[in-house]
Amino acid sequence: MQVEQQLAWAKCANPFSVLGPHKAKKGVEIRAWQPGAKSISVSLAGNKNVLATLSAQPQDGLFAGLVEGLPPGQLYQLNITTAQGTSVVIDPYQLQDEAFHAVHFIDHTPANLYRQAGAQLIELNGVSATRFCVFAPNASAVSVIGDFNRWDGRLHPMQKTDMGYWVLVIPGMAAGQRYKYQIKDAFGHDLPHKADPLGYYAEQYPSHASVVWDHNSYEWQDSQWMAGRAKDKYTSPMSIYEVHLGSWRKPGDERRYLNYQELSETLIPYAVDMGYTHLELLPVSEHPFDGSWGYQPVGMFAPTSRFGNPDEFKAFVDQCHQHGLGVIIDWVPAHFPEDGHGLARFDGSHVYEYDDPRKGWHPDWNSCIYDFGRGEVRQFLVANALFWLDKFHIDGLRVDAVASMLYLDYSRNEGEWIPNVDGGNQNYEAISLLRWMNEEVYRHYPDAMTIAEESTSFPGVSRPVSHNGLGFGFKWNMGWMHDSLHYMAKDPAYRRYHHGEMSFSMVYSFDENFVLPISHDEVVHGKGSLLGKMPGDEWQQAANQRAYAGFMYGHPGKKLNFMGNEFAQAKEWNHDSSLDWHLLDYPKHEGMQQLYRQLNKVYQQYPALYEQDHQPAGFSWIDHDNAEQSIYSFVRSSADNQQQVYVVSNFTPVPCEHFRLGVQKPGTYRLIVNTDDGAFWGSDFTVPEAVEAQPFGWNGQPYSIEIALPPLATIMWVCD
Repeated sequence: MQVEQQLAWAKCANPFSVLGPHKAKKGVEIRAWQPGAKSISVSLAGNKNVLATLSAQPQDGLFAGLVEGLPPGQLYQLNITTAQGTSVVIDPYQLQDEAFHAVHFIDHTPANLYRQAGAQLIELNGVSATRFCVFAPNASAVSVIGDFNRWDGRLHPMQKTDMGYWVLVIPGMAAGQRYKYQIKDAFGHDLPHKADPLGYYAEQYPSHASVVWDHNSYEWQDSQWMAGRAKDKYTSPMSIYEVHLGSWRKPGDERRYLNYQELSETLIPYAVDMGYTHLELLPVSEHPFDGSWGYQPVGMFAPTSRFGNPDEFKAFVDQCHQHGLGVIIDWVPAHFPEDGHGLARFDGSHVYEYDDPRKGWHPDWNSCIYDFGRGEVRQFLVANALFWLDKFHIDGLRVDAVASMLYLDYSRNEGEWIPNVDGGNQNYEAISLLRWMNEEVYRHYPDAMTIAEESTSFPGVSRPVSHNGLGFGFKWNMGWMHDSLHYMAKDPAYRRYHHGEMSFSMVYSFDENFVLPISHDEVVHGKGSLLGKMPGDEWQQAANQRAYAGFMYGHPGKKLNFMGNEFAQAKEWNHDSSLDWHLLDYPKHEGMQQLYRQLNKVYQQYPALYEQDHQPAGFSWIDHDNAEQSIYSFVRSSADNQQQVYVVSNFTPVPCEHFRLGVQKPGTYRLIVNTDDGAFWGSDFTVPEAVEAQPFGWNGQPYSIEIALPPLATIMWVCD
């Protein structure tokens, strides 16, 4: 096929070979491709003086002519006359060196991918332009299309490079303009128009168009926070409020979402008032389907435009930091959906996903699995992790579905998976990727953190790579969550037979740096709300949740609670509607909210409850064998061992008026938490505010105190 025909059919893979300036014996021959043009003249950029008029060639739309005296390095413009009038464009095909700029640096470091590829705003001799670079190694042709060229794939064909990237610089294209890629597969067949895999901003349905964005325009105001976040997270309090931005709260008619500005004005003060230290946001990466909650992303480099533009999301994070809140986002490197504008079969072949469905298709979520062994895909994912920390000042990444990445047979039956080279079920490529990602994150952002949602006993998830670990900073304690919720769902009369479920977590509690998660996954898909899991009548349900919350805040590990838990949301979470804030008009729910507020306050006030979350020295059982009464008691200690907080949980509705508790030291013991307090809608069973230790040995301790233990309650005592 002749080059002219390739241009006409948008099948040209090497436009620089035919278009733009080419040396001639006398001067420079300029060739331009403008279907529909009647005439084209050439002048210097910004100058009306015509240097030459190009002649129409036999192939309709192709023009050529000799230009003498064109200054080296000086940009020229094409003055194009059509039936609609005259327009002026700076010829993209005179910018070959600038177009190839990206691929010279793209593989040097992961972060260079988002600094060089995608749509990058640049300036050339005072002229604004956008440099495009997209990876489509098996495509036969790629064009940039958008409003600027009437979505005509013939007008801006891209140049293929040896690395499989396609490049082009388009002068005059500024921030805010929409674009996509028109791609033909290896056989020349048209594919659905593709959004930019590295697009910074994307429109919603129906266009799903990418939008050019300037990441250098926002001026951050969080320098104080950024300078101070280097503190040791393992010895600091961390109480995380997990939030789905689309359903935390909605305007009265519930027909739209709160935007990032409105969330700044409502969510941030609420979280601060409640005493949380961090917000964790369900994935904000752009996603096509509301019902995926963000866990089926197609725009990994774009915060979802449902709530505003990238700068408005930056302002939200900025405000969080200025109010003392860290921001964690859920990050999904495990899989992606098949939507036509996304990554699936991006150039007609399996570019981003494994080609064999036994590795490349996820049966649980009907989605594609990234090819963790392909260099360009690995760089894409690691670059994305760094991108959020760099451009959006994110404080941490909670990595979704890590277990599904680690195991080749995850949710697969015999014969549905491919063993690794050693015949086992571990995905060595995914393991290597996660280690690389964590190394890069902590190398460049040592004050940030990564958190793994990993539900198996894979060793060393939150241990350094240098110690043969995966390198995460923290791991969700899914075992504690499952065991403790299973126990709490039992009628108190039968809890004595399941006593070990609440204490078993301490067998492995210091094997990893754990976060205790009561997350969104526990209040959807028919599981009911946290309150709804609790047995008994209305009062007992609330009392059970209060006692459980107190036990959780006393237990070693950082804390995470999904929105609505803190005021006893009664019904299961529904992403399409707001939380039931009207429930706070009722004492039961207002009391629960007051309890969580106090637990957060007490948790941060007493170092014994957080300084040694990941050290065995920070925890000791007082009595974990009292199955008959379903009572647990333990002590938490500060790093200097000068402060002890004693935690006692009674998981039956039977109070104990004269309960003796062994303690380590003499002195006065002050009551700091009583989940049965009347202010929390408790029974207000009388508990003294302070008691003196007696030299009377109990529970293997040299001293003891006699206390009143309310029904279905957790109480905490401090000895300073």
